[in-house]
Amino acid sequence: MTSDLIQSAYRRTWWALTLRGLLAIALGAFILWRPMDSIASFALVIAIWAVVSGIVQMVRAFDLRRVYSRWWLMLLSGFVSTAFGVAALYYYPGLSLAFAVVWTAWWLLLTGSLAIYAAFDERSAGISWGWTLTFGLVSIVTGIFAFMSPPTTLAAIMGLIAGFAFVSGAVLLIGAFKLSSAKDKVTDTFRSARTA
Repeated sequence: MTSDLIQSAYRRTWWALTLRGLLAIALGAFILWRPMDSIASFALVIAIWAVVSGIVQMVRAFDLRRVYSRWWLMLLSGFVSTAFGVAALYYYPGLSLAFAVVWTAWWLLLTGSLAIYAAFDERSAGISWGWTLTFGLVSIVTGIFAFMSPPTTLAAIMGLIAGFAFVSGAVLLIGAFKLSSAKDKVTDTFRSARTA
């Protein structure tokens, strides 16, 4: 009975890991094979995500209004997110892609500014600060470049997504095959315990 449960759990987990790994690798390959279709899909995902996220936030705001005095901030945030998502669907794909570029550029600029600030704090504390300063400067230069060259920024974003898909797919497949060897050890241990 226990052996059957182990076998059943193994089969479900192994197939789930293998399928997810293969799908992730296929997604990475699709992004590299059809970059324009991938960018259009990315824009659609951003728009739909904004609408769904906004609606969920608005519903949650009404749920929290009795226990949270600033529930209207969550409502406003949900409304803005939903409005952006609807506008992004209407102005598809331009608005979503512009959002992705601007968000990435601002993120790089903010990260770089914080790193430079941290580098000066490290310097005044007598800690090694050169690498932190270098990271901050590179991040700021990259953020400025991201604003100046949106197509390159989109290509970099899609490249990162494809790379993440390949790596996560490989990790999931390795996990599936390691699970296979672990199952054999568990089964052997269970058989030894039953015969003892």
